[in-house]
Amino acid sequence: MEQTDEVASLSKKAQKKAERLSKKMAAASLSTAATAGGDLAEDALAANYGDVPLLELQSKAITGRKWKKVSELDASLNGQSVLLRGRCHTTRGKGKIAFLILREAGHTVQCVFQVEDNVVSKGLIKYINSLSKESIIDVEGTVDIPSAPINGTTQQVELKGRKVYCVSKARPVLPFNLEDASRSEKDFQKAEQEDLQYVRVNQDTRLNNRVLDLRTSANQAVFRIQSYVSMFFRQFLVSRGFVEIHTPKLIAGASEGGAAVFSLDYYGQPACLAQSPQLHKQMAICADLGRVFEIGPVFRAENSFTHRHLCEFTGLDLEMEIKEHYFEVLDILDELFVFVFDGLHQHCSKELEAINEQYPFEPLKYLKKTLRLTFEEGLQLLKDDGIELDPFGDLDTASERRLGTLVKEKYGLCVTCVVNVVSCLRVVQILFVTFGRYNTDFYILHRYPLAVRPFYTMPCFDNPQYSNSFDVFIRGEEIISGAQRVHDPELLTSRAEACGINVKSLSTYIDSFRWGAVPHGGVGVGLERVVMLYCALNNIRKASMFPRDPTRLAP
Repeated sequence: MEQTDEVASLSKKAQKKAERLSKKMAAASLSTAATAGGDLAEDALAANYGDVPLLELQSKAITGRKWKKVSELDASLNGQSVLLRGRCHTTRGKGKIAFLILREAGHTVQCVFQVEDNVVSKGLIKYINSLSKESIIDVEGTVDIPSAPINGTTQQVELKGRKVYCVSKARPVLPFNLEDASRSEKDFQKAEQEDLQYVRVNQDTRLNNRVLDLRTSANQAVFRIQSYVSMFFRQFLVSRGFVEIHTPKLIAGASEGGAAVFSLDYYGQPACLAQSPQLHKQMAICADLGRVFEIGPVFRAENSFTHRHLCEFTGLDLEMEIKEHYFEVLDILDELFVFVFDGLHQHCSKELEAINEQYPFEPLKYLKKTLRLTFEEGLQLLKDDGIELDPFGDLDTASERRLGTLVKEKYGLCVTCVVNVVSCLRVVQILFVTFGRYNTDFYILHRYPLAVRPFYTMPCFDNPQYSNSFDVFIRGEEIISGAQRVHDPELLTSRAEACGINVKSLSTYIDSFRWGAVPHGGVGVGLERVVMLYCALNNIRKASMFPRDPTRLAP
């Protein structure tokens, strides 16, 4: 009974809060309408501003007008008349002058409106001041080079505005301000020192209003970088003879084994969402496609609330024929990620700068030839550091991170020493400290214990307790798992049974190996995890546009 009363009380509080917000928004709307409409009727230049009727936006006509992108505005356009479309980021001013910051896809420009006979009226100034933040507007004006640098905008030119039209109004009261959502930790520290109070937008508020949150400059950059990663992944593999495939996400049995599957009823048959495209990409190899890759959704029913786990993520998968050794897969993987990292460095400097503004990070350090260590060598490094682990168990998160630090220290020093062997002792010692510690954040650990790998992993020829498998790490966290696969149907069947998997549910998969199968191997990569670790973000949800975890199914 007490619980019911408490719930009812909370419900009433929520209802009152909603009513207050509704009244506040209604009042703001009335105020905006009154301000905007004041002198409209008697203004001879009223046609230069106002709300665009919906009828005009229903593909009514093709006028031939050309819109410039805000990102394209620079000194080369000085004196030219341009038409822009973007969001009303901020407005300020009164009397005869108004300043408007226009934002488009993370790029901003200052627009200045000053009362001038037959060009800009007081009514236009009032209209600008009535615009709500985040409204979509068209602005027409002339590009001008200011006498002093402009602070707070990406473009170092400004627009002398003469026309403004609102295409879509945003509510006057937003869930949060973008200025608050864009602040870095340094901003908060500085505010504390100066006795200022800033609003901190927490993660749940951001994710509940994700469309608004995605408009920040850092988030715009994150998802452009994510796009580049998948583009470079595809570009490299196509250049190496890989074929892009698209496999089903509704399957009869678990593709990775274990209980971490989303089960469902498929017209009376038990089914599940694919944990990976593993089974079908192997079947594609058996179908003589030779080298294949896929970029698509992956589902894991893991009840994990960590900074790096999601229930749905984007998988970057590849599979390829092996002639002699699973190192052939590692060679491709090595070249692939150096290509991706080089590409990001060359093409995404502005995006990386935008992320660094809000979430400061050290650039990723990697070698042109990626370091490879065996699992046993990794354990020895940890043992020398005082960490004893089960030789046939897996690494936990803390051990992975510590190993990443040890690898960076030890192998960074070795490379630096080779490069600077002709230097005097004192210089070498300094370089050990300044360069060695940051020489490689990216390395490969291979030959894992068989017991911690999926059923389709090939055992080592010389010790069946180990496997021809590997993980790849960035900044001490795993981003890639891969291995040579079992292509012998009898061994595959026994391995599946040993892992407690219903072999009948995998009959079509296992049968594909009974008709002759080449040795092969491949990898599975988490796109969001690559972006998170490349940019040193502290939570994978920052690298997922609309994240799905055990508690989040919307938006």
